[in-house]
Amino acid sequence: MGQTDLTPPLGFDGGRAEADAPAAGHFAEQSVRPCDLLLRARCQALVPLRSALGLRRAAATLRHYLRGTGAAHRVDADGLLTLPAVRSAAEAQLERWRAEALERWRDGPRTAAAYPADSGRREVRLSPRPGGVDWWLALRAFEYRLTGTVRVAADGTTSADYRFAVCTCWDAGRFARLHDVGLAKGFTVTGEAFGHA
Repeated sequence: MGQTDLTPPLGFDGGRAEADAPAAGHFAEQSVRPCDLLLRARCQALVPLRSALGLRRAAATLRHYLRGTGAAHRVDADGLLTLPAVRSAAEAQLERWRAEALERWRDGPRTAAAYPADSGRREVRLSPRPGGVDWWLALRAFEYRLTGTVRVAADGTTSADYRFAVCTCWDAGRFARLHDVGLAKGFTVTGEAFGHA
């Protein structure tokens, strides 16, 4: 029978323990000006334009912002993992987990073992390169947390089961004033994917 390591999780240093607070500050604290109504109208026109251009994720996040509910918005985390920047960040973390697990395993009795792993909160910046424009317009950057278990077999081979969780405050960027005057409302972006590596 194998062992389960109860020491601190693998791969945590460099990550943050908690997510940022939801984007609720400064909501409707300023007066609406005519230019704010014009900005909102321009944003409303952008939604169908983005949809017509096939930028459905970018359209969805802007539409959600303009609805003004502040409710969480769920995204396709599996889709995010197909982006090169996101995939390489996740793979680098998984590789680090495997290396740390092997190091702990070699220091122990060298029987089958399982090690908890947690990346902490980390950020990935997206790129507007071909194939990623939709996600870039939708999020620009986001925070994720990778958690899971790394198993080391008695022969030293490793495998990892993981959960990739997105939890970040949506950045309205140049449209942030709409939140400040109450014509739109910031929100938290969430999503999760599971995998085995």
